[in-house]
Amino acid sequence: MSLSSANRPTACLALADGSVFYGRGFGAAGTVSAELCFNTAMTGYQEIMTDPSYAGQVVTFTFPHIGNVGVNPEDDETADPVAEGMVVKWDPTEPSNWRAAETLDAWLARRGRVAIGGVDTRRLTRAIRQQGAPHVALCHDPEGNFDIEKLVAAARGFAGLEGMDLASKVTCAQSYRWDEMRWAWPEGYARQTEARHKVVAIDYGAKRNILRCLASAGCEVTVMPASATAEDVLAQNPDGVFLSNGPGDPAATGAYAVPMIRGVLERDLPVFGICLGHQMLALALGGKTIKMNHGHHGANHPVKDLDTGKVEITSMNHGFAVDSQTLPKGVVQTHVSLFDGSNCGIRIADKPVFSVQHHPEASPGPQDSFYLFERFAASMDR
Repeated sequence: MSLSSANRPTACLALADGSVFYGRGFGAAGTVSAELCFNTAMTGYQEIMTDPSYAGQVVTFTFPHIGNVGVNPEDDETADPVAEGMVVKWDPTEPSNWRAAETLDAWLARRGRVAIGGVDTRRLTRAIRQQGAPHVALCHDPEGNFDIEKLVAAARGFAGLEGMDLASKVTCAQSYRWDEMRWAWPEGYARQTEARHKVVAIDYGAKRNILRCLASAGCEVTVMPASATAEDVLAQNPDGVFLSNGPGDPAATGAYAVPMIRGVLERDLPVFGICLGHQMLALALGGKTIKMNHGHHGANHPVKDLDTGKVEITSMNHGFAVDSQTLPKGVVQTHVSLFDGSNCGIRIADKPVFSVQHHPEASPGPQDSFYLFERFAASMDR
């Protein structure tokens, strides 16, 4: 192999504005078109790639050490990676962790996900912050042959996430029971055998650790598809209803989710929502959602609890937000982002109904926000 061919880029990232970033490909070969976001978390790349909320997105990791702890089956948030691809600064190294079962490169290749290393992620992140989340085409070709004009056209042809219902694509096909609790040393994942409450969790793209947190809070969890109606949910005779995270435009998913939520609210059941579930609850109560410039993605976002004054370090992953100016009377804003003042939580003033924009199950802090699951459980003790 000649020196020139050895140094030839094997992957490229083309933006809709014509910008092109070259690098070294890993994972699966192929091309994907998606929205590009950046994530500032220093850990959890496997959980991020398998978080259904990242459907339709390629993730740029601002932290350079990606792949250094490998991957293992216990850390998947769903059965397969959902994020379309990943962009990193440095090529993944060999894993150095006793839990590693596979390299990131092999895992991505086996799961059909495209990745690129050797990219100036600082420059790329600045571009996202200044211009908004761009549409991109990411291509990995081991031979290094790229049709740049075609890739830019593919980026420009991506429809975007506004108006897109992705929850229906990542939700479960049928209802199932969940009893696995949070991971703990040295036992690992124990099972909930003494549940106090029956909870229906609506799966808009639910992360497994959310379900574990519900089980650890004493809940017997029945997971139902995003398309479940109020009649379907109430037929389970639940003590409370949980609305999960998920991808896409909440207004699009709300076309079928909002009537279900309103039907549940009429029964005065406790309701708890996270991320997309938070946005869905706001829509059901009469609020509106907006597309953010580049969203919030990371494990280090400060959020203020307006009821207590406490500041929590949270994990976030959302490109849409609840417009707090549209919240109706009787709906109280409970949490705000200290980065930009955007809404991060609501509750109904006189009912056990509340939701948050951030991810309390993702262990930022690392336990700053676990109280929310306990609050939900306590609301079902009445």
